Amino acid sequence: MEEIEIGEVFTITDENDEEQEVEVIAKATVDGTVYVAVSFVEDLEEDTEEDIDVFFLKVDKDGDLDALETDEEFEKVYDVFDEMFEDDE
Repeated sequence: MEEIEIGEVFTITDENDEEQEVEVIAKATVDGTVYVAVSFVEDLEEDTEEDIDVFFLKVDKDGDLDALETDEEFEKVYDVFDEMFEDDE
């Protein structure tokens, strides 16, 4: 399985079936699962840091990006990334 790196750009399909480019801005392993924080490339090029939308995806066993399934999973992953981003400031 190929490892996903920070700075890598992927094309994902949003809920409106439109393709969007996202860039991996952070990566963490939580309870044995790799999660990535991504943001739209367009936002990263244009906006200040406060205006960037960040999304969390998990890396499945095939190395594909997948949505988080539960609110509990989101909360757990959010807390880990929130701590990482606070440390960067």
